[in-house]
Amino acid sequence: MKIEVKKLDSTKREINIEINDDTVKNKFEDVFARIAKEAKVAGFRPGHAPRDILEKHYSSSAHEQVLKELVPDVYNEAIKKEGLDVIELPQITDVKLDRIKLTFKAIVEVSPEIPLKNYKRQKIDYKNITVTPEEIKRNIDSLRESRKTDVIDDRFARSLGYPNLAELEKAVERQIFLQKENQQRENLENGIVQNITGELDFKLPQSLVDRQLQDLVRRAKMDLALKGVVREEIEKHEKKISDDLEPQARKQVKVYLVLAEIAKKENIPMDDNMSARVIEFLLKEADWQLTN
Repeated sequence: MKIEVKKLDSTKREINIEINDDTVKNKFEDVFARIAKEAKVAGFRPGHAPRDILEKHYSSSAHEQVLKELVPDVYNEAIKKEGLDVIELPQITDVKLDRIKLTFKAIVEVSPEIPLKNYKRQKIDYKNITVTPEEIKRNIDSLRESRKTDVIDDRFARSLGYPNLAELEKAVERQIFLQKENQQRENLENGIVQNITGELDFKLPQSLVDRQLQDLVRRAKMDLALKGVVREEIEKHEKKISDDLEPQARKQVKVYLVLAEIAKKENIPMDDNMSARVIEFLLKEADWQLTN
C-alpha cells in the first residue's frame, strides 16, 4: 500500500492511497466466488456457470461490490498506519479500480494540534460553606407562605413530615448547605476549565462546530415549541437562533477537544464520562487555597 498524506490546513488532510498487490485480485476472486453460488445463468446450475459467462453478466456488479468492500477496509488501514486521529467521515474522490490496482483520494478532518500548557496544579480559591440563621428563616417563611399559615411551630413541621420544628430547621439547613456546595463545585469546575482553555488558540474543526450547532439549534427550537411558539415563527427566526448560538457551539467544541487531549495524555478512558473524569482529575491535581 502506498500512502501520501498532504496537510491542507491545521485540521484537514488529503490522503492519496494506492494498492496494487494481490489484495485487489483476491477481492475480485472472492466476490466472483460468491456471485457464482447465487447467480442464475440460463443453462447452468447455480455454482457451475463458467467464469467467462459470469464476467459477461456480472462484471459491473462485481466491480461495485469490490469497491464497496475494499475502499473502507483500505481507508481504515491507511489512517491507522499513519496514526491519523480522524474526527469525521472522509470525503472519498478520484476512485479508480481495475483488476490489479485501486487508487482513491480521501479528504479528512483530524483533531487539531492543541498547544496544552500547564494544566496541572491550577490555582483554585474556595470558601468554607456556612448557612446563617437568617437563610434558614427565609426558607421556612417561604414554606409557611406556600402553606398559607401564619404559625411556624411543631404542628407546622409535622404537616411537612418532620417530628418537630427543630428537625425541620436542620433539614432546611442541610438543603441550603448542599445547594451552596453544588453551586461552588459548579463554579470551581467552570473556573478551572476556563483557566486551561481560555488562552489556548487553535483552529476548531468546522464539522464538529456544525454538528454541535445543529444540536443546540434543535434544542432551542424544541424549547420554543414547548412554550407555544408556532412552527412558522420558529422557522422564520432559525437563522438568528443559529447565529446567536454559534459562539456557544464553538466554545463547547473547544472545551471538549482540550479535555479530550488531556484524557489522552493521562490515559483517561475516551467514553461518555470522559469530560467528567478529566475535570475530576484536574480538581484533584489543583492547588486549593482557602479564601475565608
